[in-house]
Amino acid sequence: MEMLIDFPGGARVDAHFGPYTVQTDQPPMGGGQASAPTPFALFLASIGTCAGIYVLGFCTQRNLPTNGIKILQQINSNPVTGMVDSIDLEIQVPPDFPEKYYPALVRSAEQCKVKQHFDKPPKFNVFSKVNA
Repeated sequence: MEMLIDFPGGARVDAHFGPYTVQTDQPPMGGGQASAPTPFALFLASIGTCAGIYVLGFCTQRNLPTNGIKILQQINSNPVTGMVDSIDLEIQVPPDFPEKYYPALVRSAEQCKVKQHFDKPPKFNVFSKVNA
């Protein structure tokens, strides 16, 4: 997959891939207008939404209703470094959701590709090149 990242103005940085454009911006204190999420907020949102795709798939395959299911994501940061120490994903189900599926629901969320990349992170190659 290839993405093109460009700078449409102000503190905005957008990513284009396939038919999609993902917009990012910075808050006013960072020189932006808060017109879109920050790149880091999108990164964090990708964790919960990825887990959600797997939970949705699990329920869909078993004809289980998904109304009332939510995932509460809690980011726990180190106050000294500001880095994320841990991320909690709490799958909240309605009272009538079959209890026998709770462990499998958790296992399905743990299959998230974003989470798996934390376990085995890719190598980053950053370089510059003259644009022809």
